[in-house]
Amino acid sequence: MRNHPRDEAHVARCADCQARWGLAALDVDLDRVWSGVAAEAWASPVGRVERLAGRLLGSPGLARALVNTPSLVLSWVLASALVLGIGVMVTRQTEQPWVALLAPALAGIAISYAYGPGVDPAWELSQTMAVSDRQVLLVRVFAVFGLNMVLGLVASLGAAQDVGITLGWLAPMAMVSALALAAATTAKSANVGVAIGLAGWAIAVLASGRGTEDVAAAVSRPALVPVYLAFALAGVGLTLWSMSGSRSTGGVTWR
Repeated sequence: MRNHPRDEAHVARCADCQARWGLAALDVDLDRVWSGVAAEAWASPVGRVERLAGRLLGSPGLARALVNTPSLVLSWVLASALVLGIGVMVTRQTEQPWVALLAPALAGIAISYAYGPGVDPAWELSQTMAVSDRQVLLVRVFAVFGLNMVLGLVASLGAAQDVGITLGWLAPMAMVSALALAAATTAKSANVGVAIGLAGWAIAVLASGRGTEDVAAAVSRPALVPVYLAFALAGVGLTLWSMSGSRSTGGVTWR
């Protein structure tokens, strides 16, 4: 096939070149488009929280990924605080430790939605950073868990519970969070993580109070703490294993 000159005069006379140029015009340079999208997203102003996170983490990119965590946005935090606030009022009226029972469940939900394609609007952008998925996940998980722990402590103090129950839900929170995270990362589905985490906590509450109908037993029995911690360690180990090769597996989709 002979070569056609690319000058405008030839194209104006040649039907083949006109057709070829017309088809070429339909192609989209995805690399150029994505570069523009990424540049616009990462060029947003750096706030005080992100600047502080960058200093603590030693990575501006990791700080940007942290402040874009879905379950750390203001609306999510306010919703969690509202649920715990309602738990405080119900606890005072019923004298049942609803704050201690709600805190692990909320933490498990927040952990499940901390990271992953389909639930994280910044997930694709985080793939362009020179840090591993595991590192981004762990930073976000610690931040989400820490925030939920603080909210739970404040709510527990507001509910005027005794010290044992006030601190007793910390081990269950670690277990539910680790269980939900392991399920979400293994199944590549935040919804599966939420379902497994909540189901595990419901089973723990019902089993601990079986025969006595004492819902506080799940957060007040010291003998259950080693069990909670053992399940938490198992969940963390499963999460690290499931995330070990996620960057190399390519385009997975969380639901």
